Amino acid sequence: MKRNYLIVFLILLTFFVISFLTNILGALNPNVSASYTLTETMAGFLPFAFFIAYGIMSIPSGFLLEKMGEKIMMMIAFGCAFIGAWIFAQFPQFNVYVISLFTIGAGMAALQVVVNPLLRVAGGEEHFAFNLVLAQLVFGLASFVSPQMYTYLVTNIDQGNTEKPFIGLLSDLVPQDLSWVSVYWAFALMSFLMILIILFIKFPRVELQDDEKVGSKESYLELFKNKYVILYFLGIFAYVGTEQGISYWMSKFLSNYHGFDPDTVGADAVSYFWGLMTIGGVLGLVLVKLFDSKLVLRWFTILAILSVLAGLFAGPNVALWALPISGFFLSVMYPVIVSLGLNSVTKHHGSFAGILMSGIAGGAVVQILIGGLSDLFSLKIGMLLIFITLGYILSITFWAKPLVKNKTVNSFKDLIKA
Repeated sequence: MKRNYLIVFLILLTFFVISFLTNILGALNPNVSASYTLTETMAGFLPFAFFIAYGIMSIPSGFLLEKMGEKIMMMIAFGCAFIGAWIFAQFPQFNVYVISLFTIGAGMAALQVVVNPLLRVAGGEEHFAFNLVLAQLVFGLASFVSPQMYTYLVTNIDQGNTEKPFIGLLSDLVPQDLSWVSVYWAFALMSFLMILIILFIKFPRVELQDDEKVGSKESYLELFKNKYVILYFLGIFAYVGTEQGISYWMSKFLSNYHGFDPDTVGADAVSYFWGLMTIGGVLGLVLVKLFDSKLVLRWFTILAILSVLAGLFAGPNVALWALPISGFFLSVMYPVIVSLGLNSVTKHHGSFAGILMSGIAGGAVVQILIGGLSDLFSLKIGMLLIFITLGYILSITFWAKPLVKNKTVNSFKDLIKA
């Protein structure tokens, strides 16, 4: 089948928007908490509302995709994102924000289900691995840019720089003491533009492979009898809980304990966290070609533990770099855990993938727990929970027994072929 470069570009753009909307929460956390006078538990409820949508919607989205097709599903998904962002931008109240985040999260969950099979068909199966790596790089770029956009909008609106692009218009749309709400006007516009773009693009016919289909109820029941299915689900749960536990609370931690400005220094730290995760992902691709993926996961997890330890207990200058650098070491965890998991079962890979995607709900539950512990003790004590999730990820490197190991190279000639 001829490669469809327009669809490939659309998918890369979709990855950019998914990341742009998803990974802004950490930069927003201090301002949102101050605006609504939130306890840490209530602040933890915001990422809970967003990521629980992944846990609820991942598997149903797979069933809907098989019935509705990719184009309609993508338009519905971006429609959810537009409605969620627009309603909150119009009515910036805390209870509306919670509903908004769930609605946007549901849309993003649906998009995650659609884009991989579509990318395989549009980009060509022989180029699928390369295109996935490219998509992850675009995803990481958006995660880096998103907090920078937040800083640009908030600082310029607060300073009254209405002559700068978009600032004058947004200054009239947002309440005077809620300049961060301008981000959601940008999200609404971005989602609406994506709907228009998709509307005028012709989509190729996608035949889902067996490992992309959600499967029957019987396949899920059979999988849940396999202890490794549960263990790897908990692995994804722990990973996303770790990733969001660091990125979401980082800016507030740096502000509370070291006095850094969350609108500039804190937002930059979150931005660097995602940027370094992207760079680490590129290095990880090379390392899993050279070494057993379990060993790569073990090294990176140990280094992540040390990095978070330094971030929480060292001085301000070390913390400012150690917490973002942890993103570099987290970079290999998600793909390695998923590949180890899928290589540990002989059938029902599509159903298993849906179960693993539901583990993204870890980004919801862990934040509530960190928030609750922070209210009882302190934010630093709450963030110690991250060492439990990292400890579980480290344990995977000892008990994982994949049926198929990742292929490694033995010489430079093998590396060229790989």
